[in-house]
Amino acid sequence: MGEENSSWISELSHDQWVPLSVSGPRPSARYKHAAAAVDQKLYISGGSRNGRYLSDVHVFDLQTLSWSSPPLTVEFNAEAKSLQENLPAASGHSMIKWRNRLLLVGGHSKNASDTLKVWFIDLESLQCGVLETSGKVPASRGGQSVSLVGSRLIMFGGEGKKQQLLNDVHVLDLETLTWEVLETVQAPPTPRFDHAAAVHSDRYLLIFGGCSHSIFYNDLHVLDLLTLEWSQPQIQGDLVNARAGHAGINIDGKWYIVGGGDNKTGATETLVLDMSKLVLSLLTSVNERDPIASEGLSLSSALVEGENLLISFGGYNGKYNNEVFVMRPSEKGAPQPKMLKSPAAAAAAASVSAMYAHANSEKLELTERNNTSIKVLQTNSSVQRGQLMEDPKAIREELKLLGSALQDARLESSCLKEKVDETSTIYADLLKELQSVQGQLVGERSRCTKLEGQILELEKMLEALPSIEEEVKLLRSQKSTTERDMDVAALHKQASSGVWKKWIAG
Repeated sequence: MGEENSSWISELSHDQWVPLSVSGPRPSARYKHAAAAVDQKLYISGGSRNGRYLSDVHVFDLQTLSWSSPPLTVEFNAEAKSLQENLPAASGHSMIKWRNRLLLVGGHSKNASDTLKVWFIDLESLQCGVLETSGKVPASRGGQSVSLVGSRLIMFGGEGKKQQLLNDVHVLDLETLTWEVLETVQAPPTPRFDHAAAVHSDRYLLIFGGCSHSIFYNDLHVLDLLTLEWSQPQIQGDLVNARAGHAGINIDGKWYIVGGGDNKTGATETLVLDMSKLVLSLLTSVNERDPIASEGLSLSSALVEGENLLISFGGYNGKYNNEVFVMRPSEKGAPQPKMLKSPAAAAAAASVSAMYAHANSEKLELTERNNTSIKVLQTNSSVQRGQLMEDPKAIREELKLLGSALQDARLESSCLKEKVDETSTIYADLLKELQSVQGQLVGERSRCTKLEGQILELEKMLEALPSIEEEVKLLRSQKSTTERDMDVAALHKQASSGVWKKWIAG
């Protein structure tokens, strides 16, 4: 089978998605499942289909190209004693490999508890159960991102049990099984779920895209896990559509991002972000009805026959999918970048600050470089002064060298001026956008003030309702009493008239 495996891998074209010919039965189609690749095997868990949560676990063998279901058993503990199934039916959860275990974090389910649960699958014993964690355990959620940094799980955002949107950061220490909350500084990403996350150099957490209940994003945010500072760096590369439900995987500093959509159309591009340069480029595209252009698909990476392969499974783009797609990525030179302007007005100030900081950094670097060149030339001049005084040719060479250095400095200064001018133009555009948004906010504040006044009047009327009801009750009581008195008077009058007539007749 090894030779056959080598054959199908060697026949794969680079940077193209190819569906694998799978033998035997396969899992039911689904989306928002969790997946991870371990030792040339793809593990998937749960997901949803037609509004129903799934609890099954399947394994795809990249050697035999076939699916199987592992015979899991429950490791009973305080959390799992009452469960009737091996794993809870869930979607929007995350799967992370840690040592010889797969960890399943969070997710939506019908019987979700108030706090987030972490399940495990032991890959050797095939036992599963719940990790007993402590500390500041997060609220339950789905659609969050979970990234592994050393022995810590970093969880960001998601959608809570009652559909509240989140943008908090929690850390689970896998050695002590203790949760903590990261108190970050600077402006965090807006609350969101179904985004993608990756870690660069074991220090920087990158968040891309995602959605709220009405807005889809294509912004990039970075959290420095050392300083706990959020930033929104400028991306270079092609402008990409906003999306949620996409999937990503980091291979040697290249962040591959696949699928997603905006509930109207699926994202057809497969993107790659060079995380060290923050250059985003298009790797390949598929047609709109292709299973790769789906929301809620998974993306994993496996080393097969010495090559890193991208593996995608599942997703929804009008119909549910259960095919396995693979890609054989290749190194590509980054295209000439275009500036990617953030669509969020709230990011305008952050973007401008970042651009000016970059310009100032280049200016300082140029100054330091020129100062260094001058110091070197001064040192050389003092050492060789005696020789230069006696050698006109050496003087001419020195003057030529100084002239060349001066020309380079002028050229770099001109380039820097162009960048500053470009930055100023972008700043002016962003400032106009910010002023426009501020104007809209003033109008909204005025409308809110009027609404608050109307609400106060309504509240006063509501407060007066009990006294009005009491008056109505009193009036009704008086009316009933009056009606009864009138009826009694009428009866007395009728009775008196009858006796009088009888007396006269007698």
